Amino acid sequence: MENSIISYLEENIETKKQILENHVDEIKKICSKVIECLKNGNKILICGNGGSAADSQHFAAELIGRYKLERASLPAISLTTDTSIITAIGNDYGYDKIFSKQVEGLAQSGDILIGISTSGNSQNILEAYNVAKSKGVTCIGLLGRDGGEMKTLGDLNFIVPSNNTPRIQEAHILMIHTICEIMENTMFGNQTNN
Repeated sequence: MENSIISYLEENIETKKQILENHVDEIKKICSKVIECLKNGNKILICGNGGSAADSQHFAAELIGRYKLERASLPAISLTTDTSIITAIGNDYGYDKIFSKQVEGLAQSGDILIGISTSGNSQNILEAYNVAKSKGVTCIGLLGRDGGEMKTLGDLNFIVPSNNTPRIQEAHILMIHTICEIMENTMFGNQTNN
């Protein structure tokens, strides 16, 4: 058991080390784009499947509530939370449309759509990207493996250098927290820290 624990922790550390050594520029670009969007009064839409659905909810909660600083609420919507919308769209149009129909109704030019996918090949997010692009919405991918199809459609991508789904998911949470930390410090740095 001890060897398994050590192996797990070492793999996690190695993934994060590779991110530190090779992906800081991409992270800076994503943080800057999120800050620009929010400063301009636009909103962040976030989607993903399975664990990534939970990550999208986590991200929206950090933006609407707070990450660390006591500050004004920021406009963010997790497209994974409304079961009536998801089941109606799934029933009437199919599962592949559950995010694109929401983007069609909610997104405006200047907004950002963040798609979270460990494979980068989630068909429902790819369809949401296509609708978002037609509306002038910036698409940002939090991806894994080789980035999949989402890599080619996205405007900005953070691709975790791993093929192991748990390591990718752990790095996505790190990325979400990094975006929140940078955004809060940049936009509200003079606020009270909690």
